[in-house]
Amino acid sequence: MTSQVSSPAEQADEADDANDSVVGEQRTLSGTSDAPDTVGADGVIGAVGVDGTVGVVGTVGTKEVRRLDRVIIRFAGDSGDGMQLTGDRFTSETASFGNDLSTLPNFPAEIRAPAGTLPGVSSFQLHFADHDILTPGDAPNVLVAMNPAALKANIADVPRGADIIVNTDEFTKRPMAKVGYLTSPLEDGSLEAYQLHPVPLTTLTIEALKEFGLSRKEAERSKNMFALGLLSWMYHRPTEGTEQFLRTKFAKKPNIAEANVAAFRAGWNFGETTEDFAVSYEVAPATKAFPTGTYRNISGNLALSYGLIAASHQAELPLYLGSYPITPASDILHELSRHKNFGVRTFQAEDEIAAIGAALGASFGGSLAVTTTSGPGVALKSETIGLAVSLELPLLVVAIQRGGPSTGLPTKTEQADLLQAMYGRNGEAPVPIVAPQTPADCFDAAIEAARIAITYRTPVFLLSDGYLANGSEPWRIPEQDELPDLGVQFASGPNHTLADGTEVFWPYKRDPQTLARPWAVPGTPGLEHRIGGIEKQDGTGNISYDPANHDFMVRTRQAKIDGIQVPDLVVDDPDGARTLVLGWGSTYGPITAAVRRLRTNGHPIAQAHLRHINPFPRNLGEVLKRYDKVVVPEMNLGQLATLLRAKFLIDAHSYNQVNGMPFKAEQLATALKEAIDA
Repeated sequence: MTSQVSSPAEQADEADDANDSVVGEQRTLSGTSDAPDTVGADGVIGAVGVDGTVGVVGTVGTKEVRRLDRVIIRFAGDSGDGMQLTGDRFTSETASFGNDLSTLPNFPAEIRAPAGTLPGVSSFQLHFADHDILTPGDAPNVLVAMNPAALKANIADVPRGADIIVNTDEFTKRPMAKVGYLTSPLEDGSLEAYQLHPVPLTTLTIEALKEFGLSRKEAERSKNMFALGLLSWMYHRPTEGTEQFLRTKFAKKPNIAEANVAAFRAGWNFGETTEDFAVSYEVAPATKAFPTGTYRNISGNLALSYGLIAASHQAELPLYLGSYPITPASDILHELSRHKNFGVRTFQAEDEIAAIGAALGASFGGSLAVTTTSGPGVALKSETIGLAVSLELPLLVVAIQRGGPSTGLPTKTEQADLLQAMYGRNGEAPVPIVAPQTPADCFDAAIEAARIAITYRTPVFLLSDGYLANGSEPWRIPEQDELPDLGVQFASGPNHTLADGTEVFWPYKRDPQTLARPWAVPGTPGLEHRIGGIEKQDGTGNISYDPANHDFMVRTRQAKIDGIQVPDLVVDDPDGARTLVLGWGSTYGPITAAVRRLRTNGHPIAQAHLRHINPFPRNLGEVLKRYDKVVVPEMNLGQLATLLRAKFLIDAHSYNQVNGMPFKAEQLATALKEAIDA
């Protein structure tokens, strides 16, 4: 398995400007040593202050170097400006350097939105630090705006005093008029509260690439690499990985590859020589934030893909994916299709219904079967999920949530499919639900979902979302002996004796501990049995319309799900608080960051986070009753809170947001402080 997560082919991603996995170089950390206190041959670095900046701590050549403890950078431009690729590369180099990091890609749903317009703005935010961090950050310290639309769409998030780097070549009359600027914001004083750095990125890029004989349009495309080079100089990022990436990505077009490398180097040299950038910054590796191990940068969808492969390996089952492309789940299909060497079979079906039908058929045939989708696809798959409940076969339904309803906001995040996963089928059709909490945690959550599906012979929802899917963070590559044993015992012979002594196979005779039925692979002699959606007789699996049998089967299927063994809920409550904040899924980072802020300021608050939502941990009811107030932040209108109120009869207080973006830590801290004081 170790070779799978570190193969050379995966070190060069095929990033484009929409929605790509972030693949970073590996870095081995001991978790004990401090970062080297040097910034170059002429530089000397001093101590780190709690707020980051400590003044002049050294020089490189004639320029000042300052030490920061963390930085938040946002790249913003048109969909065609390469902001996602730029952010990906800065992230990969930051990961290889050893910083902790968290990212927030944000892009339009259109493949190519109208150039220069607000709906067409694409951005990538990266938070990196010399210590443990949890979110992509509330507000950028640095905004790189490639055009007027990027500036206008993002300026409200930029705090006073932050650095703004603008491409002055785009601030002409027509582009400004498109977004409602009557006068140039670079000249009318509206940006006086910020550290403004006007840079003619397009002109400088074209000038740097004259020797390559490219057309003006071709040369302009490399201005994102110029910007990347400039930011890499500002924050002392490694450069070798980016140059290698560009030469690999454009291996079939070496002239284009070298042009991009030249633009990247020109940006670096511009930062080194221009007087406008008199200061560069150093953010030391976060060596003390990580346990010992080998790390790589990973996105949620990539981690989930690797988790599925690891689960199939641990179960010694072939992995089968039946999928139909849908944002933001398509990356999983793309990634798994690259791993035939690990026994992975991927099938891109003609629609969502065919995709899950093929996956369920593969499960019947003895594979670890998966189907991937988002909210609209779950709606289409619901009948077949119900069939999987009736057939009692393992099936992983990976749902990467996005804004809804209907087509909704395909590239924005939301947690509004929880009730659909819980109840969105006809009849009593209970399905377990597992929700990862960070991008790296998607790996472990995928293995846990597979464990439940295989052990209890049931479909399982793995409920991620767009924030986790596209975001990234460092991930420690596990050793194989750290992974659970998911070994499967297929039925191999008769399992029941009739009154006359005849030995037969009963497909619905259950394990007394798990209530799971046998998994009989088709073609095994003597184990022939009927499957289908009509109710089955207990034990024999024969068609049955008997009311008493139906009542028994419904209650038995529910009891099987209720009896799934999941870990107890762990509560973080060092101060004996009276208020508990309870979250699920991707709200983990913002909630934890908010809790840290409150505790630092002397406000006691308890925190717990749910991975298992169906069934709930057995101690959840007892935990909830210990607190005077329970606050449940969700990116929906209160779906988990509704479940908690119904099951445990507690007054769960909802704090909700459905704007397509994750919570900000300060926003949550304010809301939780009000709950404590109320």
